[in-house]
Amino acid sequence: MTNLVSLHEAFSLPAHLHAHTPAELRGNDRSDVKLLHTERKSGRIQDHTLTDLTELLQPNDLLLFNRSRTIPAQLVSETDNVTVRLARQLTETSWEALILGKDKTVVQLQDGVTLHVQGDGSEAPLKRVTFQGLQEPVLSFLHKYGEPIRYEYINTPWSLESYQTVFASVPGSIEMPSAGRAFSWKLIHQLKQNQIQVGFLTLHAGISYYEDNQWPDPLHHPEAYMIPAETITAIHEAKARGGRIIAVGTTVVRAVESYAKNKPSHQGAWTDTTNLFIQRETPLQLVDGLLSGLHEPHSSHLELLRAFLPDDALLSSYQHALQNNYLWHEFGDVHLML
Repeated sequence: MTNLVSLHEAFSLPAHLHAHTPAELRGNDRSDVKLLHTERKSGRIQDHTLTDLTELLQPNDLLLFNRSRTIPAQLVSETDNVTVRLARQLTETSWEALILGKDKTVVQLQDGVTLHVQGDGSEAPLKRVTFQGLQEPVLSFLHKYGEPIRYEYINTPWSLESYQTVFASVPGSIEMPSAGRAFSWKLIHQLKQNQIQVGFLTLHAGISYYEDNQWPDPLHHPEAYMIPAETITAIHEAKARGGRIIAVGTTVVRAVESYAKNKPSHQGAWTDTTNLFIQRETPLQLVDGLLSGLHEPHSSHLELLRAFLPDDALLSSYQHALQNNYLWHEFGDVHLML
C-alpha cells in the first residue's frame, strides 16, 4: 500500500488541469481529447489523441461501453436553501441522498412536493429520504425540476445533454459514466471499419463524491447492471478469436468482472447487482484493458486502476499527465491501460 499512499501524497491537481468545458466547445468535436497510453506489460507511456484508437487497437478487439443515461439527480430548494443530491434509489419514492445546506427534516420542493428525511443512510453523510406529494413518477419530476450534479470545478451550469454519451439510452446514472463521453458516432464507425468490435451493457453509476474529501465506499453501494445476450456472445467470440476486451470506464470493468465471477459460461442476458471492489490483488478474468478518465488523488477508482498497472507505472503515468497538461474530470482527457 506504500506506493498508493505516495501517489495520493504526490498527486496534487492544479486548478488549470480541471476541465471546465465540454470538449466539443474547446475543439471541433467531442473526440478532440488527448489519450495517454500506458502499456500494461512494459509500463511505456505514449501521448496520443483519442482518434488514434483506430491504430492502437487491433482487429477482433472488443470495446465495451456503458449505455446508461444520466438523470438530473440534483434538486435545489430555494425555500429552504438546501441542495439535495440523490445517491441511490431504494423504493419507488425512497432514496439515499446527500443533503447540503441547512439541517432540515423536511425539504420543500416544487409543485408542493416535500422530501422527508427518515434517518441515516448506508454510510455517513448519506440520509434516507422519501418523496411525498408526488403526482407523477420520480423520474418525471426530476426531469422537470432537477439538474445534473455539478461540482465546484464546473462554473457553468451545462445542460443535461452535456452529461450524456452519444449512445446513452437507459436512464438511471446519478453521474455520467464519463469515460465514454468523448466517443462520437463518427469515431465508433471508424473503429468498426477497422474490424474493431463494439458492445454495450448497462450499469447505473452512483454518486462519486460526498464533501470535505469524503468518497463513497464501493462495498456499501451495490449497483444494478445488465449485460445483453449479444454482448456476452461478443465477449466469448472475441476471446475465441484472440481479441482483447477493453472496458470503456470503471463501471464496465465492475459489470464484466462481476459477471465473470458469478457465471462465466452463461450465454444469455445477465442481470444482477454488484458491490465488487476491484483492487491490486483482484484477478481480472475477462477484461484485458481499460480506457478511463483521469481520477482525483483520493478517489477509490485509483484502487481499481491498480488491477491494471503496478504502482510505479501508475504513478509515472499520472506524473506524466500532470507534466503534460492533461485535463481531469468528466470533460477531460482519457487514459488507456492496455
